[in-house]
Formats: sequence, C-alpha cells, structure tokens
Amino acid sequence: MPRIAVDLNRCQGYAQCAFLAPEVFAMHGDEALLYDPEPDEGQREKLAQAAAACPVQAVLVDAVDVVNAVDGRAEAVSGR
Repeated sequence: MPRIAVDLNRCQGYAQCAFLAPEVFAMHGDEALLYDPEPDEGQREKLAQAAAACPVQAVLVDAVDVVNAVDGRAEAVSGR
C-alpha cells in the first residue's frame, strides 16, 4: 500500500495533484488540501504523476517517518 505525505507548508494550492488523482486528493476551498495518506495500491501510478506534477514538490510518495533506534530522532525514509 502506498503512503503519501504532503508538505502543507510548501503546498501553494495549485491543485495539480487533485486534477491527476481525484480519488486521493481534493481541494477544500481555494487553499486547503485534503488527502488520503494511505490510498489503494491501484492509485500508485496516479500518485506518481501527481507528485511529479506538483510545481513546488510538496507531494511525497512512499515517504514515512521512522524513529532512529540509536538516538530517538525521527528521520524521513523513502520506502521505495
């Protein structure tokens, strides 16, 4: 199952993700983005297209936070 995250500090509301993967992303109003962080596997190709189309690269596919066992800090790790 793909996992996605959106950096909402970067997101500028261009809505390219919502246009390319409407089953996963939706705009609420002019600026608020809603999304499913764990969409179906069948959405993987659309998610890749949506991430690539984001002008500010705010969409991350298969990115998860993993706690480092040595020092307890969270690190972003690409799952694929």
